[in-house]
Amino acid sequence: MSFQHAARSLVVVLVASILGLAFAWFAGSGSLPFAGLPAVFVCALIAFGVNWLAFIPAALFQSDRYYDTTGALTYLSVTATACFATYELRGALELQALAVAGMVGIWTVRLGSFLFTRIHAAGGTDVRFEKIKVNPPRFLVAWTLQACWVIFTASAALVIITSPEPRQLDAFFWAGTALWVIGFAFEVIADDQKRRFRADPANHGTFITSGLWAWSQHPNYFGEITLWAGILVIALPQLSGTGWLVVFSPVFVALLLTRVSGINLLDAIAKKRWGDDPAWQAYVARTPVLFPRPPR
Repeated sequence: MSFQHAARSLVVVLVASILGLAFAWFAGSGSLPFAGLPAVFVCALIAFGVNWLAFIPAALFQSDRYYDTTGALTYLSVTATACFATYELRGALELQALAVAGMVGIWTVRLGSFLFTRIHAAGGTDVRFEKIKVNPPRFLVAWTLQACWVIFTASAALVIITSPEPRQLDAFFWAGTALWVIGFAFEVIADDQKRRFRADPANHGTFITSGLWAWSQHPNYFGEITLWAGILVIALPQLSGTGWLVVFSPVFVALLLTRVSGINLLDAIAKKRWGDDPAWQAYVARTPVLFPRPPR
């Protein structure tokens, strides 16, 4: 790798780090202070620290085996930090903060274990990293972006947990919780349906069109966007000033899953595999891409 390419990768790392930390600083400007800094900003420092530490052995062994696991660990770390900061300053965590921390924790453990199982079933490697894991500067970009992913996605939850003013369980909480439950159910059920479909040798080389996959081409992604939107709804009453930046949380998830590393990539792969198959063409024609609709 040339010096120019390495320098370019390190510039991306620097810019991404600045953006992630700046976002956390302003979005969490109204959060409780912790160690003299906004608690949400401290959580962002933790996110980068966890990923950069994990990068060291990953780069040495040129392995991406624990990349997704580190992502899950990052979510748990920043959520635990937010809870600890609030408990230290208030002496207690109100029910709403505990509920939101539980939502993030449940989602993280479920998705983290699902991805861990999937990567090990695939031999412990991910095709996304085949070329970049042998290139430390480029590999560092991936770990840095994972920290940014956690910061942007979890921002609304962190603001709720570290709010300086305790809040009662209001209509926003119940509406947001209902959205979270719907989204989580869609994600879990869709992932399990696809896992069972792929485990059946009779389905080798074919695509799933049953269950929630008859309602949407990507029901699991719909679920993930919906559950983070639910957490944002819970946060709405306490947002002010630059705290409104956390509205970006579900928007970021939607952009990531539809434009960056989700639907666009999967659809390209599917089109390459089955683009000439009339059954695939009929499925795509009758099934919504993202937002579910009962099958006709």
